[in-house]
Amino acid sequence: MQGINSALRLMPPLLLACLAGLYSERAGVFDIGLEGKMLMSAFTAASVAFLTGNAWLGLIAGIGGAMVLSLVHGLASITFRGNQLISGVAINFLAAGLTVLIGQNAFALGGRTPPLVGEARFQAITLPFAGALRDVPVIGPLYSVLLSGHSALVYVALLAVPITWWVLFRTRFGLRLRAVGENPASVDTAGVSVTRLRYTAVAICGLLTGIAGAYLATGLSAGFVKDMTAGRGFIALAALIFARWQPWQALVATFLFALLEAVAILYPNLTVGAITIPSAFMNALPYILTVIILAGFVGRAIPPRAGGEPYVKER
Repeated sequence: MQGINSALRLMPPLLLACLAGLYSERAGVFDIGLEGKMLMSAFTAASVAFLTGNAWLGLIAGIGGAMVLSLVHGLASITFRGNQLISGVAINFLAAGLTVLIGQNAFALGGRTPPLVGEARFQAITLPFAGALRDVPVIGPLYSVLLSGHSALVYVALLAVPITWWVLFRTRFGLRLRAVGENPASVDTAGVSVTRLRYTAVAICGLLTGIAGAYLATGLSAGFVKDMTAGRGFIALAALIFARWQPWQALVATFLFALLEAVAILYPNLTVGAITIPSAFMNALPYILTVIILAGFVGRAIPPRAGGEPYVKER
């Protein structure tokens, strides 16, 4: 129970980044800059939350920081038809350098922000009737212990899954977005702007990575630390491949990664019989799973056909 509860707290950045990549790649724009967007969001969110003492203002700032980098990626890959992978790598390097540089100049703490306390952090929320249902068999522990007691952004991340499913598979916008990733020429022929749809997908990607980064700094942690995303953007991309670009499967995949991370934290030196598994191996478990998934599913999981290719309008 404790491991699952910890996994629910660790999952939102992975899940939100995975859904962000899903929107972008479904529209034909590959984005390996998820890591950089989350890092920039975490820094701006922590900085504004510390200066204002308000976590919600920090969230807005974090979304703004990620949206700026999303705009840069959109300009490079959609408007100027540049290489999408190179643009994503550049964003990762840019965010890693800028956050430390600005952080050192602003706070003189080696790139970190001062610790966040009180209303500068998202506090745990007790769901309605959690106390009354606590003693109900099965349902009580699930609702009162597992689901209740998390910060608001955990519930935002969980709600993002059904919303994404509904948007992509039950709305006209979702149909057009998926079509742009498969055959942009047919969408263009129907009189729908490919550029506008792809920019919309990139903006949604910025929104979700902004929430993910803000949660890292103001919900999961109490401030920004250099490179605090720790590869979560790349793990989210691996989870996206594992999920075959489907939102519900993305929930399962990211929960699996988060569960491994939770196990590594709770059991740094796991003993199985006479064998003690070292902490270094336990900490590496999520990254080992990433390599296994990429080795096993790249080639089997088929991405959107027009993914990674800039669209040139035929005259």
